[in-house]
Amino acid sequence: MDKAEVRKRMRALKAAVPPEEKLRRSRIIMQRLGCSPDFVTAQVALLYWSMADEVQTHEFVNQQYSTKTLLLPCVQGDDLVLRQYTGPDCMVSGEQFGIGEPTGPVWTDMEAIQLIAVPGVAFDLDGNRMGRGRGFYDRLLKSTPKATKIGIAFDFQMLDHIPTEPHDVRMDRVLTDAEN
Repeated sequence: MDKAEVRKRMRALKAAVPPEEKLRRSRIIMQRLGCSPDFVTAQVALLYWSMADEVQTHEFVNQQYSTKTLLLPCVQGDDLVLRQYTGPDCMVSGEQFGIGEPTGPVWTDMEAIQLIAVPGVAFDLDGNRMGRGRGFYDRLLKSTPKATKIGIAFDFQMLDHIPTEPHDVRMDRVLTDAEN
């Protein structure tokens, strides 16, 4: 399958999952992230504020922000900038996509980020990730070479192989809701 076919297939699969089932599966995935040694030991972690079709992160972000520094991406032009999440009151609707984004100063200490939870359209068994096609995360991930990169996905988003390009950044591992 080419990238367009993969994206179309994943859109259909995600749309077929009822919201309550998506939330149940998301809680399993986020619990796995929360228990992972990389997350437990990270003092600074970059998460994401989920869109309706992604692994749901809102509960997890709200549970964790008081125990460590949590950053969330904000779309600024063709790039992602990072801001610290300090609680539900810090959120505004993003200008480009309407995704919740924290207010406050831009985080610039990319070396301090120890873990990144990365959404994706699909992942493969080699840790390759396919995003939505604009390259936001690939550009961001290249600026954080020391951080552990963990893909976050529903089990049906895992494929044997996805098409890749030289600029794609590979994940260190991918967490899903599938039984291990």
